[in-house]
Amino acid sequence: MRRTRWGMVGAALAVGLTGCGGTGPGDQDVVEVPADPGQVTGAITVLTNRTDQVQDGTFGRYVAEFNKVYPKVKVDFQGLTDYEGDVKIRLNSDDYGDVLSIPNSVPTSQYPTFFAPLGARDTVAEKYEFTDSATVDGQVYGIANIGVANGFVYNKAIWEQAGVSDWPTTPDEFLTALAAIKSKTGATPYYTNYKDAWPLTNWGNALGSPSCDAAANDALVDTARPWDKGEDLNVIDTLLYDIVHNGLSEADPNTTNWENSKNLIATGKIATMWLGSWAVAQLRQAAEKAGANPDDIGFMPFPSQVDGKFCTAVRPDYKYAVNVHSENKPAARAWMEWFINSSGDARDSLSISSVKGAPLPESLQPFQDAGVTFVNISYADNKAVLDIDKASEVGLNAPDYRQRIVDVARGAADGDLESVFDDLNQRWSDARDAVGG
Repeated sequence: MRRTRWGMVGAALAVGLTGCGGTGPGDQDVVEVPADPGQVTGAITVLTNRTDQVQDGTFGRYVAEFNKVYPKVKVDFQGLTDYEGDVKIRLNSDDYGDVLSIPNSVPTSQYPTFFAPLGARDTVAEKYEFTDSATVDGQVYGIANIGVANGFVYNKAIWEQAGVSDWPTTPDEFLTALAAIKSKTGATPYYTNYKDAWPLTNWGNALGSPSCDAAANDALVDTARPWDKGEDLNVIDTLLYDIVHNGLSEADPNTTNWENSKNLIATGKIATMWLGSWAVAQLRQAAEKAGANPDDIGFMPFPSQVDGKFCTAVRPDYKYAVNVHSENKPAARAWMEWFINSSGDARDSLSISSVKGAPLPESLQPFQDAGVTFVNISYADNKAVLDIDKASEVGLNAPDYRQRIVDVARGAADGDLESVFDDLNQRWSDARDAVGG
């Protein structure tokens, strides 16, 4: 099962929302963390994209522990395979659970329409990271369980078989490494997961890594041509184009399959995929199921350095929120608070806990040992970024434009990389002028 972040919203996803949360706005009183667990009562429904955790009993075990603290709260889960699509439809009514992960299709400005406030930003930020991305008019409407570092998940045994043991420090070195994998092993060097589409959106999460700039997202407001040479998006999307154009990805991207890709990389049939750090645990589990070595699954940063150091952009994963129409808001807040702080889910998924001061997961210890800089991306100007993105119809984190890059790179669509970048730059520049950027 996948995870998705994300602070920026593709226009293609946003247009389906009506902007009305069913019967109208609900109570906007702040939902505080309950002071007395024994007094919290009610039955709540939690909507989740983690169908795997529903099916394998993980959530059942969590609830058993939760009820030791909150014995009078009943928790049910609805696992949704097409989480984004299903919840997007349900948001047009009041029936979208009591606790849910905020869909990417909801613009930040509409959070107060759908979700209850959880406290003032300055107060919530004392305890949790990533609060800027869910703050509207000083109030926080969502809290992430985890933060995600972004990089390449890779099969270390295959890379070593190709003679590559050190992390590439430049895009050219990375391409050379993939070429060695192609010539010296039987593995597909890189797998786009083009058909499932959502993995391609993760390339947008590299923003901030090439420049090592926490303000890379906010800076898009003041950047007329984000795909010009030297800009982060130019570096990121050029690497994707070159991988495909150089024949270093799967032969037919229309036949890719996310669930199968986990087995393929675990067993060494493919070597590399660009994903979030959350994927390491899933791929190691896939290796165990396949009888392969889970320790072969590694994680490396984007191939660029600033002052001799790698940087990895860290962003919030799905943010949890309370339905503004919920009739059991204290119970909903109790579950959300307990899950993030006490369930151990972040630790078990080898992810970065949003709770300040929590240790890094074991899977990121190589990053720490190598002195990789973790860059917490700012979303202080995210509303303005979203306004420009929507007006431009680029869809920074929708899959469409990167699918177009893949299609152009493999000769399935007209144009070249320069023409793609010219089009993106023009659309962004025109939209920025139109919305007053």
